[in-house]
Amino acid sequence: MGSSIDQVSKPDYKKWDLFLQKYVSKDGWVDYQKVKLNQNEISTIVNSFSKFQPNKTWTQDEQMAFWINVYNANTIWVVTQNYPIKSIQNLDNGKTWDVKRIKIANKKYSLNDIENTKLRSDFKDARIHFVLNCAAKSCPPLLNRAYLPNNLNQQMEEQTKNFFNHSKYQNIRADNAQLSKILEWYASDFGNLITFINRYSTQKVSSKTKITYLEYDWSLNSK
Repeated sequence: MGSSIDQVSKPDYKKWDLFLQKYVSKDGWVDYQKVKLNQNEISTIVNSFSKFQPNKTWTQDEQMAFWINVYNANTIWVVTQNYPIKSIQNLDNGKTWDVKRIKIANKKYSLNDIENTKLRSDFKDARIHFVLNCAAKSCPPLLNRAYLPNNLNQQMEEQTKNFFNHSKYQNIRADNAQLSKILEWYASDFGNLITFINRYSTQKVSSKTKITYLEYDWSLNSK
């Protein structure tokens, strides 16, 4: 039985929100073993997202929330399909982000398509990097709630602040800031790096601060 594209209504994220509360800790760790035992739950969620097609009648926050949730749900789905694995980099010769396996309406996308085309290019909001989770320990932690259009800005602000002020991900001091590789890989998105850091970090830095980047831990974001 084919699935029809819903051109009128918009997704609610109740099932996705309950799923996240059930399988993701407050610190962002995913219990993939339990997800695997009940993998029909994540499959149902991913399939439900595929029935929608964001368009110009959707607000910017509705579009952003949709693509963020789609990205995070499909990341969990692809890991679950291949679990147990030690790292998402073990999949597709390390190129799993380029595989067009995510069906939305009548088109297939890769994770990179969603991040770079649907989010980074369309909205130019650097906080996107701190709400997408790539299933690795050094990735910004997965929020254990769905991103919601009516609360999106607050959620993105909180996740970005959490990332900048948690020593597991970055170690920022006035004289030496050890930053996530994300800030190096996507440097063009952040504008003046010092200004961006000081917007979210409680420890302020200056042009005299030595900037270094931490090694990225690609092991699975699961305890």
